[in-house]
Amino acid sequence: MKELKQVLTVPGNGVYTVHTARDRKESLYQKAFGTIDESEINKLWSKTIDGLDQSSLPALFGICSDCGGGILRGANWGPLFIREKLYSNIDTGIFEDIGDVRVIPHLLHDKYLNNETIESCREALYADKSSNLPVSPLSIAEYAVSEIYKKNPNKKIISLGGDHSVSFPLVAAWAKKMKAQNERAALIHFDAHTDLLDKRLGIDICFGSWTYHVLDLLFDSTDLYQLGIRSSGKDRDHWEKKFNFSQYWAHEIKQKGAALIAQEIVDDLNKKNIKKIYISFDIDALDSKFASATGTPEPNGLDPHESMSIIKILLNNFELSGGDVVEVAPFISYPGDDHLSQSTTVELAADIAKVFLESANN
Repeated sequence: MKELKQVLTVPGNGVYTVHTARDRKESLYQKAFGTIDESEINKLWSKTIDGLDQSSLPALFGICSDCGGGILRGANWGPLFIREKLYSNIDTGIFEDIGDVRVIPHLLHDKYLNNETIESCREALYADKSSNLPVSPLSIAEYAVSEIYKKNPNKKIISLGGDHSVSFPLVAAWAKKMKAQNERAALIHFDAHTDLLDKRLGIDICFGSWTYHVLDLLFDSTDLYQLGIRSSGKDRDHWEKKFNFSQYWAHEIKQKGAALIAQEIVDDLNKKNIKKIYISFDIDALDSKFASATGTPEPNGLDPHESMSIIKILLNNFELSGGDVVEVAPFISYPGDDHLSQSTTVELAADIAKVFLESANN
Protein backbone atom coordinates (compact mmCIF):
# COMPACT_ATOMS: atom_id res chain seq x y z
CA MET A 1 0.00 0.00 0.00
CA LYS A 2 3.06 2.24 -0.08
CA GLU A 3 2.18 3.77 -3.45
CA LEU A 4 -1.40 4.53 -2.38
CA LYS A 5 -0.09 6.49 0.60
CA GLN A 6 2.03 8.51 -1.81
CA VAL A 7 -0.73 9.47 -4.23
CA LEU A 8 -3.44 10.01 -1.60
CA THR A 9 -3.71 12.23 1.47
CA VAL A 10 -5.88 12.26 4.58
CA PRO A 11 -9.58 13.21 4.21
CA GLY A 12 -9.98 16.95 3.87
CA ASN A 13 -6.48 17.67 2.62
CA GLY A 14 -7.20 17.32 -1.09
CA VAL A 15 -7.22 21.09 -1.41
CA TYR A 16 -3.78 22.13 -0.22
CA THR A 17 -4.00 25.29 1.90
CA VAL A 18 -2.38 26.66 5.02
CA HIS A 19 -5.15 28.78 6.54
CA THR A 20 -8.16 28.69 4.20
CA ALA A 21 -11.08 26.67 5.64
CA ARG A 22 -8.92 25.60 8.60
CA ASP A 23 -11.92 25.63 10.98
CA ARG A 24 -13.91 23.38 8.67
CA LYS A 25 -10.98 21.02 8.17
CA GLU A 26 -10.43 20.75 11.90
CA SER A 27 -14.14 20.10 12.39
CA LEU A 28 -13.89 17.23 9.90
CA TYR A 29 -10.74 15.84 11.55
CA GLN A 30 -12.46 15.83 14.94
CA LYS A 31 -15.48 13.98 13.55
CA ALA A 32 -13.47 11.53 11.46
CA PHE A 33 -10.52 10.85 13.75
CA GLY A 34 -11.46 12.24 17.15
CA THR A 35 -8.44 14.53 17.12
CA ILE A 36 -6.88 17.43 15.24
CA ASP A 37 -3.34 16.26 15.96
CA GLU A 38 -1.72 15.76 12.53
CA SER A 39 0.62 12.94 13.55
CA GLU A 40 -2.22 10.95 15.12
CA ILE A 41 -4.47 11.58 12.11
CA ASN A 42 -1.76 10.28 9.76
CA LYS A 43 -1.32 7.13 11.86
CA LEU A 44 -5.05 6.38 11.83
CA TRP A 45 -5.39 7.09 8.11
CA SER A 46 -2.31 4.99 7.30
CA LYS A 47 -3.85 2.08 9.19
CA THR A 48 -6.99 2.37 7.07
CA ILE A 49 -4.96 2.25 3.84
CA ASP A 50 -2.97 -0.77 5.07
CA GLY A 51 -6.20 -2.69 5.68
CA LEU A 52 -7.87 -2.00 2.33
CA ASP A 53 -7.12 -5.42 0.92
CA GLN A 54 -8.99 -7.13 3.77
CA SER A 55 -11.82 -4.73 4.57
CA SER A 56 -15.35 -5.35 3.31
CA LEU A 57 -16.56 -1.85 4.18
CA PRO A 58 -17.34 0.61 1.36
CA ALA A 59 -14.68 3.28 0.89
CA LEU A 60 -15.27 7.03 0.79
CA PHE A 61 -12.92 8.76 -1.64
CA GLY A 62 -12.43 12.45 -2.51
CA ILE A 63 -11.16 14.09 -5.71
CA CYS A 64 -10.79 17.81 -5.06
CA SER A 65 -10.28 18.84 -8.67
CA ASP A 66 -12.15 21.43 -10.71
CA CYS A 67 -9.68 21.81 -13.57
CA GLY A 68 -11.95 19.77 -15.85
CA GLY A 69 -14.86 22.17 -15.44
CA GLY A 70 -14.81 25.54 -17.08
CA ILE A 71 -17.94 27.57 -16.34
CA LEU A 72 -17.51 28.58 -12.71
CA ARG A 73 -14.82 26.98 -10.56
CA GLY A 74 -15.12 25.91 -6.94
CA ALA A 75 -16.07 22.22 -7.05
CA ASN A 76 -12.63 21.40 -5.62
CA TRP A 77 -14.11 22.32 -2.21
CA GLY A 78 -17.00 19.88 -2.59
CA PRO A 79 -15.43 16.85 -0.87
CA LEU A 80 -14.46 18.79 2.25
CA PHE A 81 -17.86 20.44 2.71
CA ILE A 82 -19.87 17.30 1.87
CA ARG A 83 -17.76 15.18 4.22
CA GLU A 84 -18.10 17.64 7.08
CA LYS A 85 -21.89 17.50 6.74
CA LEU A 86 -21.97 13.75 6.11
CA TYR A 87 -20.00 12.91 9.23
CA SER A 88 -22.67 14.66 11.31
CA ASN A 89 -25.46 12.44 9.98
CA ILE A 90 -24.09 8.93 9.44
CA ASP A 91 -22.87 5.96 11.42
CA THR A 92 -19.13 6.17 10.73
CA GLY A 93 -18.78 2.47 11.42
CA ILE A 94 -20.41 1.52 8.12
CA PHE A 95 -17.64 2.88 5.86
CA GLU A 96 -13.96 3.76 5.83
CA ASP A 97 -12.57 7.05 4.56
CA ILE A 98 -9.52 6.48 2.39
CA GLY A 99 -8.88 10.19 1.89
CA ASP A 100 -8.32 12.44 -1.10
CA VAL A 101 -6.30 12.37 -4.27
CA ARG A 102 -3.26 14.65 -4.02
CA VAL A 103 -4.07 17.54 -6.33
CA ILE A 104 -1.86 19.95 -8.22
CA PRO A 105 -4.67 22.40 -9.08
CA HIS A 106 -3.26 23.44 -12.48
CA LEU A 107 -3.35 19.90 -13.86
CA LEU A 108 -6.07 17.64 -15.26
CA HIS A 109 -4.61 14.47 -16.81
CA ASP A 110 -1.06 13.29 -17.45
CA LYS A 111 -1.77 12.79 -21.14
CA TYR A 112 -1.72 16.58 -21.55
CA LEU A 113 1.73 17.03 -19.97
CA ASN A 114 5.24 16.87 -21.40
CA ASN A 115 7.96 14.80 -19.75
CA GLU A 116 9.66 17.81 -18.21
CA THR A 117 6.46 18.87 -16.45
CA ILE A 118 5.74 15.34 -15.24
CA GLU A 119 9.23 15.02 -13.78
CA SER A 120 8.96 18.39 -12.07
CA CYS A 121 5.59 17.48 -10.56
CA ARG A 122 6.87 14.09 -9.41
CA GLU A 123 9.66 15.89 -7.62
CA ALA A 124 7.10 18.18 -5.96
CA LEU A 125 4.68 15.42 -4.95
CA TYR A 126 6.96 12.47 -4.27
CA ALA A 127 10.45 14.00 -3.95
CA ASP A 128 11.47 11.68 -6.79
CA LYS A 129 11.38 12.89 -10.39
CA SER A 130 12.15 9.36 -11.63
CA SER A 131 9.04 7.93 -9.96
CA ASN A 132 6.52 6.14 -12.17
CA LEU A 133 3.54 7.50 -10.26
CA PRO A 134 1.03 9.81 -11.99
CA VAL A 135 0.80 13.49 -11.04
CA SER A 136 -2.53 14.84 -12.36
CA PRO A 137 -5.74 14.36 -10.36
CA LEU A 138 -7.61 12.31 -12.97
CA SER A 139 -4.58 10.12 -13.63
CA ILE A 140 -3.97 9.64 -9.90
CA ALA A 141 -7.64 8.82 -9.33
CA GLU A 142 -7.72 6.07 -11.95
CA TYR A 143 -4.40 4.69 -10.71
CA ALA A 144 -5.54 4.65 -7.07
CA VAL A 145 -8.96 3.11 -7.73
CA SER A 146 -7.48 0.51 -10.08
CA GLU A 147 -4.89 -0.46 -7.46
CA ILE A 148 -7.61 -0.84 -4.85
CA TYR A 149 -9.63 -3.06 -7.20
CA LYS A 150 -6.56 -5.22 -7.85
CA LYS A 151 -6.08 -5.80 -4.13
CA ASN A 152 -9.78 -6.07 -3.30
CA PRO A 153 -11.90 -6.67 -6.43
CA ASN A 154 -15.19 -6.46 -4.54
CA LYS A 155 -14.42 -3.10 -2.95
CA LYS A 156 -17.22 -0.56 -3.34
CA ILE A 157 -15.96 3.00 -3.72
CA ILE A 158 -18.20 6.02 -3.19
CA SER A 159 -16.50 9.18 -4.41
CA LEU A 160 -16.97 12.89 -3.88
CA GLY A 161 -16.00 15.47 -6.51
CA GLY A 162 -14.83 17.71 -7.90
CA ASP A 163 -16.23 18.69 -11.28
CA HIS A 164 -17.77 15.95 -13.39
CA SER A 165 -14.55 15.14 -15.22
CA VAL A 166 -13.55 13.16 -12.10
CA SER A 167 -16.16 10.56 -12.98
CA PHE A 168 -14.15 9.56 -16.05
CA PRO A 169 -11.32 7.80 -14.14
CA LEU A 170 -13.74 6.42 -11.55
CA VAL A 171 -16.15 4.90 -14.05
CA ALA A 172 -13.34 3.80 -16.39
CA ALA A 173 -11.64 1.82 -13.61
CA TRP A 174 -14.99 0.41 -12.46
CA ALA A 175 -16.10 -0.60 -15.97
CA LYS A 176 -12.77 -2.30 -16.70
CA LYS A 177 -13.05 -4.22 -13.44
CA MET A 178 -16.61 -5.34 -14.23
CA LYS A 179 -15.54 -6.55 -17.67
CA ALA A 180 -12.59 -8.42 -16.16
CA GLN A 181 -15.05 -10.15 -13.82
CA ASN A 182 -17.32 -10.86 -16.80
CA GLU A 183 -20.20 -9.04 -15.12
CA ARG A 184 -22.57 -6.84 -17.05
CA ALA A 185 -23.44 -3.68 -15.10
CA ALA A 186 -25.27 -0.41 -15.72
CA LEU A 187 -24.24 3.22 -15.40
CA ILE A 188 -26.98 5.47 -14.01
CA HIS A 189 -26.18 9.13 -14.72
CA PHE A 190 -28.13 12.00 -13.11
CA ASP A 191 -27.40 15.34 -14.75
CA ALA A 192 -28.92 18.44 -16.33
CA HIS A 193 -26.48 17.97 -19.22
CA THR A 194 -25.67 15.00 -21.43
CA ASP A 195 -21.84 15.25 -21.12
CA LEU A 196 -21.64 13.51 -24.50
CA LEU A 197 -19.26 15.79 -26.41
CA ASP A 198 -16.26 14.02 -27.91
CA LYS A 199 -14.15 17.13 -27.18
CA ARG A 200 -14.71 20.55 -25.64
CA LEU A 201 -12.43 23.26 -27.01
CA GLY A 202 -10.03 20.54 -28.12
CA ILE A 203 -9.88 18.71 -24.77
CA ASP A 204 -11.25 15.19 -24.85
CA ILE A 205 -11.66 14.55 -21.10
CA CYS A 206 -13.67 17.15 -19.22
CA PHE A 207 -16.99 17.75 -17.52
CA GLY A 208 -18.81 17.90 -20.85
CA SER A 209 -17.30 14.81 -22.46
CA TRP A 210 -16.61 12.17 -19.80
CA THR A 211 -19.74 10.12 -20.54
CA TYR A 212 -18.87 9.90 -24.23
CA HIS A 213 -15.48 8.43 -23.35
CA VAL A 214 -16.76 5.74 -20.98
CA LEU A 215 -19.48 4.45 -23.33
CA ASP A 216 -17.06 2.10 -25.11
CA LEU A 217 -15.95 0.68 -21.77
CA LEU A 218 -19.45 -0.52 -20.88
CA PHE A 219 -20.63 -3.98 -21.89
CA ASP A 220 -23.10 -2.28 -24.23
CA SER A 221 -24.10 1.35 -24.82
CA THR A 222 -27.68 0.45 -23.82
CA ASP A 223 -26.37 0.01 -20.26
CA LEU A 224 -26.23 3.80 -19.83
CA TYR A 225 -29.30 5.57 -18.41
CA GLN A 226 -29.41 9.38 -18.12
CA LEU A 227 -31.92 11.16 -15.89
CA GLY A 228 -32.73 14.83 -15.34
CA ILE A 229 -31.48 16.08 -18.72
CA ARG A 230 -32.85 19.46 -19.79
CA SER A 231 -29.97 21.66 -21.00
CA SER A 232 -28.89 20.38 -24.40
CA GLY A 233 -28.52 21.70 -27.91
CA LYS A 234 -30.07 18.47 -29.21
CA ASP A 235 -33.26 16.70 -28.24
CA ARG A 236 -33.66 13.29 -26.63
CA ASP A 237 -34.28 11.56 -29.95
CA HIS A 238 -30.92 12.76 -31.29
CA TRP A 239 -28.91 11.38 -28.37
CA GLU A 240 -30.74 8.08 -28.11
CA LYS A 241 -30.42 7.38 -31.83
CA LYS A 242 -26.76 8.43 -31.98
CA PHE A 243 -25.58 6.42 -28.98
CA ASN A 244 -28.30 3.79 -28.48
CA PHE A 245 -29.13 4.25 -24.81
CA SER A 246 -32.02 5.62 -22.70
CA GLN A 247 -32.57 9.20 -21.57
CA TYR A 248 -35.24 10.50 -19.22
CA TRP A 249 -35.52 14.27 -19.39
CA ALA A 250 -36.59 16.20 -16.30
CA HIS A 251 -39.98 17.21 -17.72
CA GLU A 252 -40.75 13.58 -18.56
CA ILE A 253 -39.93 12.43 -15.03
CA LYS A 254 -42.27 15.09 -13.67
CA GLN A 255 -45.03 14.15 -16.09
CA LYS A 256 -44.86 10.38 -15.63
CA GLY A 257 -43.73 10.37 -12.02
CA ALA A 258 -40.43 9.27 -10.53
CA ALA A 259 -41.70 5.86 -9.44
CA LEU A 260 -42.89 4.93 -12.93
CA ILE A 261 -39.59 6.03 -14.53
CA ALA A 262 -37.61 4.07 -11.97
CA GLN A 263 -39.71 0.98 -12.59
CA GLU A 264 -39.12 1.26 -16.34
CA ILE A 265 -35.37 1.19 -15.68
CA VAL A 266 -35.74 -1.71 -13.23
CA ASP A 267 -37.69 -3.73 -15.79
CA ASP A 268 -35.14 -3.02 -18.53
CA LEU A 269 -32.18 -3.97 -16.34
CA ASN A 270 -33.92 -7.17 -15.28
CA LYS A 271 -34.46 -8.12 -18.93
CA LYS A 272 -30.70 -7.83 -19.41
CA ASN A 273 -30.06 -9.79 -16.21
CA ILE A 274 -28.03 -6.91 -14.78
CA LYS A 275 -27.43 -7.15 -11.04
CA LYS A 276 -25.04 -4.26 -10.32
CA ILE A 277 -25.13 -0.54 -10.99
CA TYR A 278 -22.91 2.53 -10.67
CA ILE A 279 -24.62 5.88 -10.00
CA SER A 280 -22.99 9.16 -10.96
CA PHE A 281 -24.94 12.10 -9.55
CA ASP A 282 -24.22 15.62 -10.78
CA ILE A 283 -25.87 17.94 -8.26
CA ASP A 284 -27.19 20.12 -11.12
CA ALA A 285 -29.65 17.33 -11.93
CA LEU A 286 -31.60 19.02 -9.14
CA ASP A 287 -33.49 22.21 -9.86
CA SER A 288 -31.41 25.32 -9.24
CA LYS A 289 -33.76 26.46 -6.48
CA PHE A 290 -32.53 23.45 -4.48
CA ALA A 291 -28.94 23.23 -5.73
CA SER A 292 -27.53 26.59 -6.73
CA ALA A 293 -23.99 26.15 -5.38
CA THR A 294 -22.69 24.52 -8.53
CA GLY A 295 -20.88 25.65 -11.66
CA THR A 296 -23.85 25.30 -14.04
CA PRO A 297 -27.14 25.46 -12.13
CA GLU A 298 -30.19 24.86 -14.29
CA PRO A 299 -33.89 25.62 -13.64
CA ASN A 300 -36.75 23.18 -14.25
CA GLY A 301 -34.88 20.25 -12.79
CA LEU A 302 -35.68 17.40 -10.44
CA ASP A 303 -36.68 18.09 -6.88
CA PRO A 304 -34.87 16.18 -4.10
CA HIS A 305 -37.78 13.82 -3.48
CA GLU A 306 -37.98 12.80 -7.14
CA SER A 307 -34.29 12.03 -7.43
CA MET A 308 -34.12 10.24 -4.09
CA SER A 309 -37.20 8.16 -4.94
CA ILE A 310 -35.57 6.93 -8.14
CA ILE A 311 -32.28 6.20 -6.36
CA LYS A 312 -33.94 4.23 -3.58
CA ILE A 313 -36.08 2.16 -5.97
CA LEU A 314 -32.98 1.28 -7.98
CA LEU A 315 -30.99 0.43 -4.85
CA ASN A 316 -33.83 -1.76 -3.59
CA ASN A 317 -33.52 -3.83 -6.75
CA PHE A 318 -29.81 -3.77 -7.62
CA GLU A 319 -26.45 -3.82 -5.90
CA LEU A 320 -24.62 -0.51 -5.84
CA SER A 321 -21.06 -1.40 -6.78
CA GLY A 322 -19.84 2.21 -6.99
CA GLY A 323 -21.00 5.80 -7.15
CA ASP A 324 -20.07 9.45 -7.05
CA VAL A 325 -21.57 12.83 -6.15
CA VAL A 326 -20.02 15.75 -8.04
CA GLU A 327 -20.17 19.43 -9.00
CA VAL A 328 -20.86 20.82 -5.53
CA ALA A 329 -19.14 24.21 -5.35
CA PRO A 330 -19.91 25.49 -1.83
CA PHE A 331 -18.54 29.03 -2.24
CA ILE A 332 -20.49 29.82 -5.43
CA SER A 333 -23.51 32.06 -5.17
CA TYR A 334 -25.74 33.80 -7.69
CA PRO A 335 -27.84 36.99 -7.61
CA GLY A 336 -30.69 36.37 -5.20
CA ASP A 337 -28.92 33.48 -3.47
CA ASP A 338 -28.23 33.50 0.22
CA HIS A 339 -26.12 31.36 2.52
CA LEU A 340 -29.07 29.07 3.11
CA SER A 341 -29.29 28.08 -0.56
CA GLN A 342 -25.56 27.32 -0.62
CA SER A 343 -25.76 25.15 2.48
CA THR A 344 -28.81 23.36 1.06
CA THR A 345 -26.75 22.20 -1.92
CA VAL A 346 -24.15 20.68 0.40
CA GLU A 347 -26.81 19.07 2.59
CA LEU A 348 -28.54 17.44 -0.38
CA ALA A 349 -25.21 16.11 -1.68
CA ALA A 350 -24.44 14.67 1.75
CA ASP A 351 -27.89 13.03 1.83
CA ILE A 352 -27.18 11.31 -1.48
CA ALA A 353 -23.70 10.22 -0.38
CA LYS A 354 -25.20 8.81 2.82
CA VAL A 355 -27.72 6.71 0.90
CA PHE A 356 -24.92 5.44 -1.36
CA LEU A 357 -22.72 4.44 1.59
CA GLU A 358 -25.58 2.80 3.48
CA SER A 359 -26.60 0.81 0.42
CA ALA A 360 -23.00 -0.18 -0.38
CA ASN A 361 -22.63 -1.48 3.17
CA ASN A 362 -25.49 -3.98 2.77
